[in-house]
Amino acid sequence: MDPDPWVIDAEEAGWVCRVVFAEPPFGPYDYRVPDELLPQVKLGCRLAVPLGRGGRQMMAWCVGLAHRGSAPPAPAAGANTSGSNSAGANSAGANAEASPTAADSNPPIRSVGNSAATSGLPDPLAWNVSAVDVARLRPIASVIDATALLSADLLPLAGWLSQYYLTPLGSVIETIVPAGVRAGAGTRPISYYAIAPAYQEQWSEMRLSAQQRQVLTYLARFDVPVPAHQILRQSEVGASSLATLHKRGLLTVDVRRMHAQEFVIAAEEREQPLALSPQQADCLAQVLAAVAAGNPQPILLHGVTGSGKTEVYLQAIQDVVARGRQAIVLVPEISLTPQTRQRFRRRFQRIAVLHSQLTDPQRHWYWQQIAQGKVDVVIGTRSAIFAPTARLGLVIIDEEHDGSFKQDKAPRYHARDVAAQRCRLAGVPLVLGSATPAIETYQAARTGQHTYLQLPDRVESRPLPAVTVIDMRVADSRGPGGRTLSRQLQQAMQMALRDDGQIILLLNRRGYSTCIQCPGCGEVLKCRDCDIALTHHRDLDLAICHFCDYQIPAPNHCPACHQDGIKFSGLGTQKLEAEVRRLFPTESLLRMDTDTMRKPGAHEAALQAFREGQAKILVGTQMIAKGLDFPNVTLVGVVNADTGLHMPDFRARERVFGLVTQVAGRTGRGPKGGRVIVQTLNPDDPAIVAAATHDYLRFAEEELRLRERVGYPPFRRLARVVVRSPSENLAREATDTLALAIQARFPTDPATAESFLLLGPAPAPVSKLRGYFRFHVLVISPPEFPLGQEIHTATESLNLPDQVQWIVDVDAMDMM
Repeated sequence: MDPDPWVIDAEEAGWVCRVVFAEPPFGPYDYRVPDELLPQVKLGCRLAVPLGRGGRQMMAWCVGLAHRGSAPPAPAAGANTSGSNSAGANSAGANAEASPTAADSNPPIRSVGNSAATSGLPDPLAWNVSAVDVARLRPIASVIDATALLSADLLPLAGWLSQYYLTPLGSVIETIVPAGVRAGAGTRPISYYAIAPAYQEQWSEMRLSAQQRQVLTYLARFDVPVPAHQILRQSEVGASSLATLHKRGLLTVDVRRMHAQEFVIAAEEREQPLALSPQQADCLAQVLAAVAAGNPQPILLHGVTGSGKTEVYLQAIQDVVARGRQAIVLVPEISLTPQTRQRFRRRFQRIAVLHSQLTDPQRHWYWQQIAQGKVDVVIGTRSAIFAPTARLGLVIIDEEHDGSFKQDKAPRYHARDVAAQRCRLAGVPLVLGSATPAIETYQAARTGQHTYLQLPDRVESRPLPAVTVIDMRVADSRGPGGRTLSRQLQQAMQMALRDDGQIILLLNRRGYSTCIQCPGCGEVLKCRDCDIALTHHRDLDLAICHFCDYQIPAPNHCPACHQDGIKFSGLGTQKLEAEVRRLFPTESLLRMDTDTMRKPGAHEAALQAFREGQAKILVGTQMIAKGLDFPNVTLVGVVNADTGLHMPDFRARERVFGLVTQVAGRTGRGPKGGRVIVQTLNPDDPAIVAAATHDYLRFAEEELRLRERVGYPPFRRLARVVVRSPSENLAREATDTLALAIQARFPTDPATAESFLLLGPAPAPVSKLRGYFRFHVLVISPPEFPLGQEIHTATESLNLPDQVQWIVDVDAMDMM
């Protein structure tokens, strides 16, 4: 029981802060806040604190600020104090009691991460301040940030990310706050001067030079500090006058970092909202009702390709902005085309577009504009969900099924789940839009967890394109050039070009030949550091690993048996391009894959050229499958629909269905109509059959039945533990140790034990990557089981060799 406040000695009372580090030791740790620094300390700012016996100064994030003792003095305005026991605003660590939150659909989880230890408490923002001994705490050394880089409303979100995705809180914060913002990229120090309060009335009677008097006369006109360059320009004096006045104490100086350049987006011609179909109007009305009510229940907007989902988004955002609120729109990187950006800029004046091509100064400038409320609409990729919108009113995720919304490094978050949590915290709606919703999202709508809205028809009642499936097993289907383009696809291309239409050909494999093999001994040329076959790139005459970029000259004989005549087989976009140029030598062609789109702006330039008709045929990987609206495209050819279909991943069929459906939606958007030809060796596969008939519901229902039968998400929770080491034996033994420890946490009651499943240990499908041998374990549990927390509890005391590294991927999307 805590002592009464009057019992605490004066020296034991005072302001304390809790900090975390972005690298080991992650913390949290408690420090005393000196009175002179208290006005500057805010939640979410960085502090310099002493660490260790030598007192080495380290940069730390302030995640808790509270007074220990009775009758605390009022902190400075904006200090964002935590309160004495606020679980939503403080942090956990030494001297703290575990304070897990109430169980819900997202149970509290704490970090496991790598072999490095973490605090291990379920809630990183729980802090029992009354247990802190202020007298024994070291004081913080200094305050690094004049204003908090992490806004107060994002701190609880950071705490949730830390728990759920098993990542130290400091690392999470540095994921939220971009490196360019932390470094102050694109800014320079500017000195602001003001007349010192003690001399406001006296300076006019003092002995001063003419130049000094000019400075003070000019400053007396202002109630706020004035930048030095403005004073020097307007007063026509030298810098020495300012320095002398400051040295004499007549002037105060405040050094601020200011942006050296502004990155204002050029204005676009304004566009009026389009007339909505009855279906669109009904969907918009339900979204606006949720906005008005502050209902955070996610809304699934399921609309076929070309059904006008974007117009619903735009008009919903227009209502939000009219209410004085801000909106965040997330799209996959490959969908963030100039066409998408332009459409939003034509509707909204104050907009920020966040994507991977931004420089650090640009990203910092936009971040500050958003934080200051000068931006109404934020459009961006996955990390834009962390935009510091103080007046958030709506979040929209377009193409919510896309795999790029899941991050592949710690914290391994999914932007869809982070958005749902942020919307819950802010009390605002989340709209999830897609023509092919993720199976998990559809199941949530099917069971009433999400509101389900449908747009089953295209705008202006345009028909969905007819889809023809070509069975490439049948010899008659093969074109004169072999198995690359079927006879039917070649004929369709001739017709489309004759009618002045454009063509998109999808092949989700880059390079020229995807397999290099000796016909004598059967040796397959593999990467030196990965268990991956090398791909032949004919333009460079290199064999390249697409995982680690290892490359060697393309061989002309077998490296194992030295037999001449090594065979290059398999089909990539380079070979497809060569075949199309051979068949249609007079037609202009563009190829879009990561090999041709390396230069900044190359993606935008290629799409613009295709939009303007400079190219009639567009060949590419999945980057051409989404976010494109070209009314003159009358034919889409899926050259190999089987790519990825037989991957060792239970979501493989879902990805193939989504990709084929999405690319099919690129045609038939104009008055000429369109058609789709799908080439496959598996014409009877349910994913191919459903995609050919544009029947998402049929595919989803069948996929759900299968997953329920085998016990996969969305009916169970899944975490993937991946272990790697330069030593294959060490990796295997460590995986065995982890698997046994995790399995020991499973219930032994026969009535519930069958709901838990541990698959493995086994070599990962990619068993060696970048010189490391890889093993993995899939851990499956009922939805209500606190899976991540139990994995942490099972493994926190394990002592694995230094050569072993391991991660836990909660809600894993990548099984490779």
